[in-house]
Order: sequence, then C-alpha cells, then structure tokens
Amino acid sequence: MSAANPLILTIDLGTSGPKVALFDAQAKCLAHEFEDVPLLLYENGGAEQRPADWLSAIKSCYKKLISKSGVDTKRIVGINCTAQWSGVVALDEKGKPLMDSIIWMDTRGAKHVSALAHGPIRVEGYGVGKLLKWIRLTGGGPTKSGKDTIAHMLYIKAEQPKVYEKTHKFLEPKDYINYWLTGRMVASYDSIALYWVTDNRDINNITYSEDLVKLTGIARSKFPDLVPTNSVLGSVSKAVADEFGLSPDVKVISGTPDVQSAAIGSGAVRDYEGHFYIGTSSWLVCHVPFKKTDMFHNMGTIPSGIPGRYIIANEQESAGACLNFVKNNLLYYPDELNTGAAPKDFYKLVDKIVAKVAPGADGLQFLPWLYGERSPVDDHNVRGGFYNMSLTHNRTHMLRSVLEGVSLNAKWLLFYVEKMTAKKFDAINFIGGGANSAVWSQIVADIFNRPIRQMKEPLMSNSRGTALLALLALNMISIDDVSKVVEANHTFEPNPKHRAMYDEMFAHLLEIYAKNKPIWGKMHK
Repeated sequence: MSAANPLILTIDLGTSGPKVALFDAQAKCLAHEFEDVPLLLYENGGAEQRPADWLSAIKSCYKKLISKSGVDTKRIVGINCTAQWSGVVALDEKGKPLMDSIIWMDTRGAKHVSALAHGPIRVEGYGVGKLLKWIRLTGGGPTKSGKDTIAHMLYIKAEQPKVYEKTHKFLEPKDYINYWLTGRMVASYDSIALYWVTDNRDINNITYSEDLVKLTGIARSKFPDLVPTNSVLGSVSKAVADEFGLSPDVKVISGTPDVQSAAIGSGAVRDYEGHFYIGTSSWLVCHVPFKKTDMFHNMGTIPSGIPGRYIIANEQESAGACLNFVKNNLLYYPDELNTGAAPKDFYKLVDKIVAKVAPGADGLQFLPWLYGERSPVDDHNVRGGFYNMSLTHNRTHMLRSVLEGVSLNAKWLLFYVEKMTAKKFDAINFIGGGANSAVWSQIVADIFNRPIRQMKEPLMSNSRGTALLALLALNMISIDDVSKVVEANHTFEPNPKHRAMYDEMFAHLLEIYAKNKPIWGKMHK
C-alpha cells in the first residue's frame, strides 16, 4: 500500500478468454492484454473449458502486459478478479482440478435440477414447499435449464460419481482463480448465489442454510467457506509473487462474478440506475435496496459486488453470439486455408451496412434464441432464426434484423425489470461489445424508448469495475467516486418516428414465442 503511484492488476475471465489489465489509483486503464481459450462443446449439451488453459492464458497476458507497458511490477498493490458466472471447478484436496470446468452454457444438469425441484404440488415445475423455501432464503431458485452452478454439481454427482467422491471443494471460476492466487478455497457472498444454498436475508452476514444444503444431497464439506463481498482475502502466494515479480504483500481481493463487476464498471451504482450489457450473452440489471423475487420470469435480487447492496439478476442467453454466428456460418466460412475468414474490421463494416438499411429490415425479424433462453422465460427448448424471410431479403437485411432481434428480446426483459422495481428508467448505461456500435445504440434507444448512454471504453467495463472494487476494498476511493470516474461517449435519444413499427415488431416477437413454444417442446423431446 506504500508503493508510489500504486497500480491495480485485474483479471477478467470471460468465456472467450481472459483479459488482464493494469489500472492506476483513479481507475484509468494503462494497458491490457487478451488471449483466447478453447471452448469445448458436446452434443449432449455439454460446455466445458480447461482450467489449465485459463491459467496459461492469464500468465501469457501478464507477461505481454508488463513487457509492453514497461511498468515496475512493484507498483502493483492489489489484484482483483472477475469471471464468467455459473460454472464449477471440482478440486481435490491438493487443489488439482479433477475434470474440465463445466461452464454456464452447459445444460446437462437440467434433468437433475428438475428432480431436485420436484414436489407433489407444483408451480411452473417446482414443488411449492421447496420453491417457497428457496425464495424466502435465497431470493430465487435454480433454473430448470440446468445452467446454474448447483445443476453442474448435481450432474457430476449423478453421472461422474468418481469425480464427485474425490472432490474436496466445488468452486466457481472466479474463486478457482483466487485459489490459484492465494491458496484459499473460498467463495464470496456474491459468487455463491447460484449454488442456491445460502440464507441471503441478512445481506451483511450470508451463511449456508442447513436445510437447503441437505435438500441438494451434496455433502456440506464440498461447499467452500464464505467470505464477505469485496473483502481482502490476504496476500498473494509466494509462488505467484515470484513468478510475476510482485511484492509479497500485494493484496488479493475476493472478486466478483461478471454481472456484478460490469454493474460497477457501467457507472450505474446508485439504486434504480440501470445498465444494459451486450457481450456473448446480455443482461439488464440495476442495484436495489430490497430483496425480491420474480420466479415466473427467472429474476431475483442477489448480493451485489458492493457490500450491503442487492442487484437484480437476469440474463439472456444469446446476444453478441448471434452476430458472431451469422458472421461465422452465413457470411464467412473459413476453408482449410482460412481464405474465407471475416475481415478484422467486420464489426465496423456491419455498422456501415446496417446504417443504410431502413429500420424494420423490410419485415425480416430475427429470433435470437440460438441456445435456449433464461429470462424472462426459462426455456432451454426455444430456438431462433429468421422469421418472415423472402427472396427480396439479402444479407444487409439479415444483419440489421439480428441487431433489432437482440434488442427486441431485451425489451421483453426491460418490461419485467421495471415491473420489479416499480420504476421506469430515466436512462440506461450501455456497455459490452455491442455498445461499441453507435448504430446498435440507436436501435436499442428506439426499441426501448429510453435514452441510451453509450459508455466510454464499453469493452473495459468488467475490468474497470473490478479495479474500482479493488480500490474500494483497499480504501483508496469511496463509492461516490465511481460515477465521477466512469463517463459516457454519447446519449442516444429514441426516435419517435420508429415507435409504432418497433411496438408492432415486439408484439410479433411475443406472439411467435407463444405459438411456437409447443412445437419446440416436441422437437426437443
């Protein structure tokens, strides 16, 4: 803490790979590096990544970061990590992963979590007694999609019993990185939420519920001990300090899942200030001063990355992933020589193309449900595609309809978020890769009928939020400083000329889902 011009090192472990960055004491990013890691997908709904790949990529990024920036590593006083949420790493007693990490996209636990939630009297597939207990204690409950952490653990217990028996602790990806940094196998109040076994009624003293742990059938000893939100875990391990050239007293902060770090990095830290994120997936959340649940639309309030605060949690499965899908499978398909690869400025080209296409894409409507959906419907059977396509449409219409389809789906979520808060957002901060696009920002403003604040460096929001949380934990800033640090590029106002058209398209989206839901159910039996 006594270093001159202190720096914070952040690790943002996304699905595509880690981003490692350096921030100064004013949360200004000095440099960052990113490296891809493989995603392992299986036909039975499996989605995994190798923890060794995470660590290798983090180390590689760090070496490049220090080499290019030329900073004195002794200036680093704190390390904080954020990561993809709803994953699990099974560790043995020596801290060795027993298998690849099951990540948030994995659905193999669906049948096991359905059995867990079953009861004689059911509502939306949940036993009423179990549902009421989950809501009362946790503020939510495991989704039927099988994509929550507890579902992955149940899958391992049922279908990989040898791994389960050898497992000492089940950790979220963020908590696994913290174990590597410190040697402590713990979870924070915020990261433990999707295990659905904690009593969250006292936001400042979250504990395991013996009843909920017993309900899961998972041995209590396999759950990590808990530490407070945004707390100091301790000093970095000697092994990491030596390898990274750090001072031995560098502090490691408990970190937070990506939703909570993005909320801080968006600058929307006051109650009822919303932010909208488009990355691979998307979400629309805000901080609130209460604990509340909307089980019917898969939303609830959970511990925030800010100690003593709640945040509304939700997620939509496919957002930026839809645009990447179109790029990789419909527009550009690399051959063995990779000559068909998309240009490096693909997303800038998309903006130029979409800007020339009239709003509404000449009646073409895209359904973004390419990997099921979580909110406001928990439906892993739903599937997407282009609707109302004709021979008059071309790839320019397809690109515009993808941006509009993702935004229309998010409007569905907006309705229930504002219903839960009983307040209408005055404006919404826009972050993530999608927020790099002025065209997409305007589309969101028009469809939401809300001012959209395109934040500066939107791809750095998770990392910046992580740095801000570290500075808060180390008492180097106050929470009131956050909104002063995070700035917007531009505010996009809704265009009233497009209001009626987008309202009609939104109505079509809801009708298409309702009428096709039975068909999707039959197709996925």
